[in-house]
Amino acid sequence: MSKVIEQWHEIVRNQDAAGLDSLLADDVVFHSPVVHTPQTGKKITRLYLMAAMKVLNEPGHFVYLREVVQGRHAVLEFQTEIDGVTINGVDMIEWNDAGQIIDFKVMVRPLKAVNAIHAAMGKMLEAFKAGC
Repeated sequence: MSKVIEQWHEIVRNQDAAGLDSLLADDVVFHSPVVHTPQTGKKITRLYLMAAMKVLNEPGHFVYLREVVQGRHAVLEFQTEIDGVTINGVDMIEWNDAGQIIDFKVMVRPLKAVNAIHAAMGKMLEAFKAGC
């Protein structure tokens, strides 16, 4: 396993926002399963990833099932649950030579799961913005 993916697992396990600051490149691009356009920059990517960790990473539900790592690319398949809806998805991660994530894409299935994530992420992002 790569050092970047080991760091990612540690961040997810601990929901460590500060860890994201060093792992994400300043110009990282985030592709959400529910937002049409890619989001560029560390600040917005950090916001989306922290919201996703809160929404998807319920204890006892979130688990990575498989990982494929090749060079500076990884695909991590995950499964979780929101409000009784089983969610299956992948995190597609690319990093630079400095060990910082430069591209992060999340893909989710089935449609019912996408809708559940859309609703839950909307609420979480609003709560984050209200707390700023």
